[in-house]
Amino acid sequence: MIRQAIEKDLLDILEIYNDAILNTTAIYDYTAHTLEDRIQWYEKKKQDGYPLLVFEEKDKVVGFATYGPFRDYPAFKYTIEHSVYVHKNYRNLGIGKKLLKELIDLSNEDEYATMVACIDSLNENSIKIHKKFGFTYSGTVTKAGFKFDKWLDLVFYQLNLNGPKVPLEKTIPIID
Repeated sequence: MIRQAIEKDLLDILEIYNDAILNTTAIYDYTAHTLEDRIQWYEKKKQDGYPLLVFEEKDKVVGFATYGPFRDYPAFKYTIEHSVYVHKNYRNLGIGKKLLKELIDLSNEDEYATMVACIDSLNENSIKIHKKFGFTYSGTVTKAGFKFDKWLDLVFYQLNLNGPKVPLEKTIPIID
């Protein structure tokens, strides 16, 4: 079952996220996060109106997905970056695909124009899944990170979404 996360889900989310930090190159971080970190992150997602979805099986969260701003400048307001994580014991069961599909549907409802995926270049499974959903390659940052005693390249994929249904307002000031 896919649903919006609630605060009691944060321990399961934390377990999934910390496993990705400590054992994969999906997250370019070195240190496990605390429950307090996840609570602040959760509250910020709620405050900003971004979805935080969980995939629940037998009363346990086994995957989660979210999106948020791509960059913190006004001109990027129609572009989002997403994340999908699945518990190590539940990978390759289609959970990530279901969560990604739900995120894409929500982002279209929310009238975003572009969804960005930032993926470690060696994560072939993630790249393959994103391509199946119509994401296209848009660039590589070489030596973007250093983890597990090696340089990591970060690839960018993007999906063009439906975008706003009304004409965009003028955002560039006219100077006389």
